[in-house]
Amino acid sequence: MTLMLNILWFVFGGFLAGLAWCLGGCLLAITIIGLPWAGAAFRIAGFSFFPFGKTIVDRDIHTGQNDAGTGGAGMLMNIVWILLGGWYIALGHLILAVAQAISIIGIPFAIKNVQLAWLALAPVGKIVIEKP
Repeated sequence: MTLMLNILWFVFGGFLAGLAWCLGGCLLAITIIGLPWAGAAFRIAGFSFFPFGKTIVDRDIHTGQNDAGTGGAGMLMNIVWILLGGWYIALGHLILAVAQAISIIGIPFAIKNVQLAWLALAPVGKIVIEKP
């Protein structure tokens, strides 16, 4: 079932969403200022391509170790991210989720768009892992 949902997701918008996140990651990587957020954008791109069978968790909870992205610096980076662009990316994912949730068939895709919206608000300090 996960494979079928991933294929449908990829064909009906996941490919474009993933490419948009890759483009954003490349643009962030070009600048010196945006470089700290580029890794987060590429992680989101991987999740955007094939989100079913994966989940988003806090990196410090998963690894058991704190690092620069999970402490106060990570929180500050997330605040800057939200102010400079994360809020409208999240809003776009939420609008897609509402449109998809209208039909019963679209509900699993709406759930993934809500997860992407949540991730778009605060991507620093998060990782994507396979569901157990």
